[in-house]
Formats: sequence, structure tokens, C-alpha cells
Amino acid sequence: MDRKKKLRLIQMSLLLVGSLIVFFTYLQKNEKSEENIISIETQKKIKKKLANKDSKVDVFYDVSYSGLDLSGNRYILKSKEAINNRSQLDLVDMKIVNAFFYFKDGTILEVQSDAAIYNNKTLDMSFDGDVKALYEGSTLFADKAEYSNLKNYLTISQNVVVKDIRGSVFADKLFFDLKKHTLNIKSFNNNKVNANVNLNEKKF
Repeated sequence: MDRKKKLRLIQMSLLLVGSLIVFFTYLQKNEKSEENIISIETQKKIKKKLANKDSKVDVFYDVSYSGLDLSGNRYILKSKEAINNRSQLDLVDMKIVNAFFYFKDGTILEVQSDAAIYNNKTLDMSFDGDVKALYEGSTLFADKAEYSNLKNYLTISQNVVVKDIRGSVFADKLFFDLKKHTLNIKSFNNNKVNANVNLNEKKF
């Protein structure tokens, strides 16, 4: 009789151990499958959001702003990442930026840059780092650009190069009047060109 009890006890113990092994194996596989569902990139974004949760900034991804400037031209501002400082809610720091200005005559000005600061109150924009502007077949390169909504112009400065089918222009600073569609090219030494260009000809 004692022998039967011992056998039953051993059988029950083995059954319990087997059940626990199956349970934990299933649980581990389930956790791994859940981890695989969320991509590594998404996990990084989640971790970054959690890290900034208690900080003074809010981080957003794939952000888009749109509106009308004072001249009635439509614009769209997009960025891969945007950081909003809670102490300065008007200013938005942006990374990997694309801005599109749609003029009433049907032409489009596109501005690209590594970074930008957008004032969502005044609608002013400041582009910085590897700035590239595209307008009617002309391409402009620079280190910095500033858009003023109040004055309705785009100022391009630092290592400015304009490339067009008519040739290349090197300048210190450009003033692009978005309302009149004129471009004022300024230089500060004899090696560069001073000129005023009428953009109504559809070219820089």
C-alpha cells in the first residue's frame, strides 16, 4: 500500500513539474512574439517618449503644419521629428524639414533643410543646415534661410549657390520677395555678383 502511495506521489509530482514546464515555455514564447510584433524603430520611439515624459519637452513624429501667409499664399511645413518646449509653446524645433509655398500664379517653392524652427504664432520659419530650395527648374543651395511672414520674404545666406540652365551664381545673401516674386542678390566682396532678378520669368 505504501508503495502505491509513493508511486502516485511520484506521478503527481512529475505531472506538476511537466505542467509548470509547459506553462513557462508558452509564456516565454508569447512574450517573444509580442516583442517581435513591435518593430525595433517603434520601440526606440516609445522609449524616447517615455524618457521625455517627465522632461520639459514634447516630442512628435511625422509632423505637418499648414496655413496661409499674409499674402494669401498657402504653405505646408513637414518634418520627421518635432520638439515642443513647454516653456516656449510658440516655438517648434524640427528635424529633416520640407516646406512648400504654393503661390497664386500656380508656381511652387520648395525648401528643404536638416533642421528648422517654426513659430506657430507669427508663422515665421528659420531653416538651418544643408538648405536646398527648388523653384521652376532652378536650384539654390545655402547653409541658412529665414522666412518672414510679416515681411513676406525669404532670406537665404551663408555659402549661397544658385544653379540654373543659364549658369551658376555665387552670393553672400539672397532676398526672395514672395509677394513680388523678385530676387535681390547681394555680395560683400568683388568676387561675387550683385543683381536684381524678376522671378515672374519663372526662374531664379
